[in-house]
Amino acid sequence: MDLLHKFLNTVLLPLTLIVLLFFMPPFLILKFLWSLKRSIYRENVSGKVVLITGASSGIGEHVAYEYAKRGARLALVARREDRLQAVADKARKLGSPEVVVVRADVSKVEECERFVNETVNHFGRLDHLVNNAGVLLQLRLFEDFTHFSDIASVMDINFWGSVHSTHYAVPHLRKSKGKIVVIASAAQWLTTPGSSFYNASKAAQVSFFETLRTEFGQDIGITIVTPGLIESEMTQEFLPEDQVNWMPVAETTKGCAKAILDSTCSGDMYLTEPSWMKATFWIKILCPEVFEWCLRSIILDNMPQTSKKDA
Repeated sequence: MDLLHKFLNTVLLPLTLIVLLFFMPPFLILKFLWSLKRSIYRENVSGKVVLITGASSGIGEHVAYEYAKRGARLALVARREDRLQAVADKARKLGSPEVVVVRADVSKVEECERFVNETVNHFGRLDHLVNNAGVLLQLRLFEDFTHFSDIASVMDINFWGSVHSTHYAVPHLRKSKGKIVVIASAAQWLTTPGSSFYNASKAAQVSFFETLRTEFGQDIGITIVTPGLIESEMTQEFLPEDQVNWMPVAETTKGCAKAILDSTCSGDMYLTEPSWMKATFWIKILCPEVFEWCLRSIILDNMPQTSKKDA
């Protein structure tokens, strides 16, 4: 067995590179033509039922507006009912024929079951599920945490919230040949110091939905969105200006939401927004030492002194 592994270690990598060298150019051409076709024949969501979690602000709010402009019927879920009502009113004005709001907490499994059931009972179907609900933590190094109960909500909302929502939505999405939109984060590969638990929650989320996509096949489409820094209420609250002055200008929430809808309706597997963030992924894969050095030298040097005292 060891001999076999030694043989594969020696042969498989160069053989893979040779195969890629020959097959990658025609594959990329076919992929481009296929994406061109999908961009022309995008899904028409007019009249379809879309459930959006975390719809009271940020990306979820503006995704609701984009669906509304295209005539979708909406079920909006969040904990702040007053904010949901304001979003619902605007969505109706933008063109949604029917909007319902459901006050719920995605970290509670029974409430995930409830808002999915309320949506299906009201509309009679479910076509798209947008798993957007999420929370951030203020930048803090791992060694600075004293009570891990403080960060339990990060996994409960960012990961388990999307898992539970999807679990109860899947039977209805199978009937409609629907889609799941996962609002993850570039943080799953952009391992920013000071946000270890947030990064882990998003990495778990991406891995989970990649696995589901393999299990579901053509029955349910899944678009995984990995946004970079986006202007939103959440980033303003948890990432104050003095902690993110090293970051490039954030993309507008409105622009990100439009890109999400275009990508979802085209049936894309992945969307990174803004697209230049993909460069950080390839730097990490091809030059991991450089990537880590950049994170330490650029980010740690700009964190508050209390957060890097032991770094």
